[in-house]
Amino acid sequence: MAAFHIRRQGQAGFSLIEAMLAMLIFGAGILGVARLQAVAVQETSTAAFRSTASLLAKSLVAQMWMSDRTQATLATSFSSDAAGSGFASWLATVTASRLPGVAAKPPVVTVTSVAGGGTTAVASSLVSVTVYWKAPGDAAYHYFIETAQLK
Repeated sequence: MAAFHIRRQGQAGFSLIEAMLAMLIFGAGILGVARLQAVAVQETSTAAFRSTASLLAKSLVAQMWMSDRTQATLATSFSSDAAGSGFASWLATVTASRLPGVAAKPPVVTVTSVAGGGTTAVASSLVSVTVYWKAPGDAAYHYFIETAQLK
């Protein structure tokens, strides 16, 4: 008995094409996962910078709450225009926080008077704290604004 081998012309090399196509799909998936990992690391850094800026701004407002809250005292001690002792010590903390780009664009603190209303008519102060940062590779500055009304 003779064994007959039937060769099919249309099937030659088909497994090689399947293997190459599978490797192409697998390679694209691996590149997608690598890109996803890079974006996740970048977003984690962005969130950390935003959290740091928020913490710094809120800590200054807390210092203001603990101080003499009259408008004149707040403006003299904490306003970035007056560069008082409260602002200077807080600015040193901001600089030490290692927020990127904070030295090139320092934070801005404004204190404005708000007329009192109601039965007591006691004036209050509206405070705005803006902290800037610029992450490596970013084209523009990011910022966080904290506002509070102190009475």
